[in-house]
Amino acid sequence: RRADHVIDIGPSAGLRGGRVVAEGSVSDVMAAQDSQTGRYLLHAMQHPLQARRVVAAEPVPADAEEQQWLTVKGANLHNLQNVTAQVPLKRLVAVTGVSGSGKSTFARDVLLTNVAAAVQMQATKAGRDAWHAGERPKWQGCEGVVGSEAIQRVLEVDQTPIGKTPRSCPATYIGFWDTIRKLYAETLEAKARGYAPGRFSFNTGDGRCPTCEGQGMRTIEMSFLPDVKVPCEACHGARFNPETLAVTWRGKSIGDVLRMEVDEAVDFFASMPSIAHPLQLLKDVGLGYLTLGQPSPTLSGGEAQRIKLVTELTKVRDEVGRRGQKAPHTLYVLDEPTVGLHMADVDKLIRVLHRLVDGGHSVVVIEHDLDVIAEADWIIDLGPEGGQAGGSIVAAAPPEELVRLGTHTGRALGPVLARG
Repeated sequence: RRADHVIDIGPSAGLRGGRVVAEGSVSDVMAAQDSQTGRYLLHAMQHPLQARRVVAAEPVPADAEEQQWLTVKGANLHNLQNVTAQVPLKRLVAVTGVSGSGKSTFARDVLLTNVAAAVQMQATKAGRDAWHAGERPKWQGCEGVVGSEAIQRVLEVDQTPIGKTPRSCPATYIGFWDTIRKLYAETLEAKARGYAPGRFSFNTGDGRCPTCEGQGMRTIEMSFLPDVKVPCEACHGARFNPETLAVTWRGKSIGDVLRMEVDEAVDFFASMPSIAHPLQLLKDVGLGYLTLGQPSPTLSGGEAQRIKLVTELTKVRDEVGRRGQKAPHTLYVLDEPTVGLHMADVDKLIRVLHRLVDGGHSVVVIEHDLDVIAEADWIIDLGPEGGQAGGSIVAAAPPEELVRLGTHTGRALGPVLARG
């Protein structure tokens, strides 16, 4: 809003973007019909997007069905001032505060590290027996953690790449590529030729293109210059040899499926729930423009992060689908997930986090973005300032209470909550 001149590129992402949709002052961008940026500037997000989950006032026993809490006692790592904090479980919790106030130290270095150690200890029978006998892991940076028994799994979801080689792609990372390979191996053509699922792998076997070894492109080494990647002249990027590409399902070869965008693939695989469900989730988080075989190194940090979240959402469904088994209660920690994201992407990210919590998990987000903070069920606000003047909890409350208390975060949050 403060810029003198704005160049807005879009209208969407991937192949659907790449052109200037608006240019000029902020009001010019807001007037442009195709501009997503203009729409969000004109109609900012209204909070809360869904009813807040109630956080009980007092911790209750771990075996009770009501609100459970995770308590970190006497955290003193780096600039933390002997902090004791209570984190409500199965809620969306934001850890806030000015830069240098100790957010990452508390959420990642203390909470994540110690809960992970507790979960690891309870993963084996010997560890569980030791736990029941009163033994605990060696706590890092705090006096202890209480209430970790309710958590079966811990995961940090960051923006690091999902794969470093072109062989890795969204379909292989999320895991539905194996199902697609089996689907092609079940066709009459594949059975007549004696092809097993391994034939439809671009990583190994006889089915892949021998020239590029299933990468779809070749790397030309340039002396004293960066290497150049060019499409494979044999398969033209299809990754497979002609014999494998001759097998089709509903008129499409396995190579065509790799080139398919998620939006198209959702309809194409509509009759196969095990494939359609993760594809629909990718579409829901705003990644409908990606192709199934897009090489992982070409994905942005925000895209990689959302693919990781989709992988987790597929587990929520898979675990619930298994009779007699409950989804393992997972604690997710995200460190400033909105870095580099557009307002439209932040909106989608918030909805994904809500879905994880609705699935019975706990989400802790270290965040500066006011839209994410406004969606939290509970906020732990560190401060009051940064460095040595920080490291204390100035407030632990729902967003509306934080505004009333008037902390630095509360004062910034007031106008955002007032939009609703």
